[in-house]
Amino acid sequence: MAGNRIGTGTTFDADVLIVGAGPTGLALARELHTHGVTAMIVDRAADAAHESRALAIQARTLEVLARNGLADDLVSAGNPTGTLLLHGRGRRRRGSLSAAPAHAVSLFDEAFGDTRFPFLLFLSQAGTERVLVDRLASAGVGIRRGLTLTGLSQDDDGVTCTLESPGVPPRTVRTRYLVGCDGAHSATRHLAGIGFSGRAFPQRFLLADLEADGLEPGRVHVYLSGAGPLFLFPLGSPAGWRLLVMLPPGSRTGPVTLALAQAAVTRYTRDTIVLHHPVWLTEFTISSRLADTFARGRVFLAGDAAHIHSPAGAQGMNTGIQDAVNLGWKLALVCRGAADPALLGSYEQERLPVARSVLAGTNRAFTVATGQHPVLRGLRAGPAVPVAALLLRSRTARRTGFRLISELGIHYRRSSLSVDGVPSLDRGPRPGERFPQPGMGAAPVSSVRTAAADHGAAPGPPVFRMLLCGPATEWPDARVREFQARWVHLLTVELTPSAPRSRWSAAPRVADISRRRSAPAQYLVRWDGYVGYRAAGADLDGAEAYLLGIGARPLPP
Repeated sequence: MAGNRIGTGTTFDADVLIVGAGPTGLALARELHTHGVTAMIVDRAADAAHESRALAIQARTLEVLARNGLADDLVSAGNPTGTLLLHGRGRRRRGSLSAAPAHAVSLFDEAFGDTRFPFLLFLSQAGTERVLVDRLASAGVGIRRGLTLTGLSQDDDGVTCTLESPGVPPRTVRTRYLVGCDGAHSATRHLAGIGFSGRAFPQRFLLADLEADGLEPGRVHVYLSGAGPLFLFPLGSPAGWRLLVMLPPGSRTGPVTLALAQAAVTRYTRDTIVLHHPVWLTEFTISSRLADTFARGRVFLAGDAAHIHSPAGAQGMNTGIQDAVNLGWKLALVCRGAADPALLGSYEQERLPVARSVLAGTNRAFTVATGQHPVLRGLRAGPAVPVAALLLRSRTARRTGFRLISELGIHYRRSSLSVDGVPSLDRGPRPGERFPQPGMGAAPVSSVRTAAADHGAAPGPPVFRMLLCGPATEWPDARVREFQARWVHLLTVELTPSAPRSRWSAAPRVADISRRRSAPAQYLVRWDGYVGYRAAGADLDGAEAYLLGIGARPLPP
């Protein structure tokens, strides 16, 4: 679509200019390419990241990337881990300090059945980016490096951007939309005049990728003490372990060395852990900030350009990638002319509350883990480890914790894109909630085909799945085919014998299986796996009204 003259005669260099080639920008570029939209991706850095930075991918992120075929590549490249070793402080006996007791806790459980990915995937940011870059390169999408966004101006049709590189005259790029995925110091955010409210924390942290002897492999090791926490994560590449530890208040500043890292480990653990062969050592501080808005005109923010927070819970990169997937399918529909630009307003409506919730949750966790109030110090030094280990032995507690940390519980129930039809359903996932993933005991699905579908009416895969639940005889064949013919460029129509029994499971209720006839129900599921519309009964007029209401455009008769 780029390069064509649109309306006023404006020529676009790309439908979307993405500034920033980190995980968020790369994921957005992949989404747009999948849906047949041209994206230009630029980055000020001359080379990709080689340090690990973010290192964990959550189940929900893998789910939303699975539609693009990326999840399996990431899992193959990473280290799925589900076991945590909680270490308490050793006790002093006869003048010597005994080794700290360790409690092995299974974080996740494959029997949960909530997802195809019942684990935390450890993969360095560099490794994540390699998978995304390779997929883009195989599709002919490259990254233009060494370019800095230095200017932007908007009009009714698009955005004119100025890109600069040392020793080269400035270049002007014309694009329909601009998305800033350029990190905490986002030039896009600054040039768009969007504020970044929040605060910085005084604590300083040491971060290192290195080798370590004396640790049980394949486990996440957490040491709690009055001074704070120490984490050792199994990494694999570019080194065997990632170390994260808070430095003592008032400690000296200066170059971060292996000796400083070893001293911190010895101080926190009292165990015989020997660090060696560091690949990367750095010191950092933490801020918690949120953009005042995620969109201004034709300019959008995603990832760290929109929100930054503490690394508690490994939420940062995952939240950014899910920003990209949420925005990607909406931008694609608008750029293809298949939806009204008003659809883009739902991006901020859905993702800003998520980011606000992530900041609140990580701030609370950060305070509990690092606060120096005597009560908090006493809890960490004493009962915190055995109590946490006891709680996490409960399958219910693990399930609840997994759904929270893995981001499976994120929902958009208050979004304008989440609509309950009439007659309403009294069970199953609600509009705005994640639809239970395929393979989780789901009833078999068969697709309804039309001549239009067979001729590939859309430049990319369908953005919606229309699930018709119940006996096939309940669904009038002529009406179903008419419905799909009008919307074949946006959706597939699929028949399944029964509706999901709950928000978390696609398996039908036993009562439904035992009935001779189960009542029909319908779910319109978005590209990112959330329910947009649902209703009881076999009348498809409500689903059609929903699509028209969100600005989607049917094919002409």
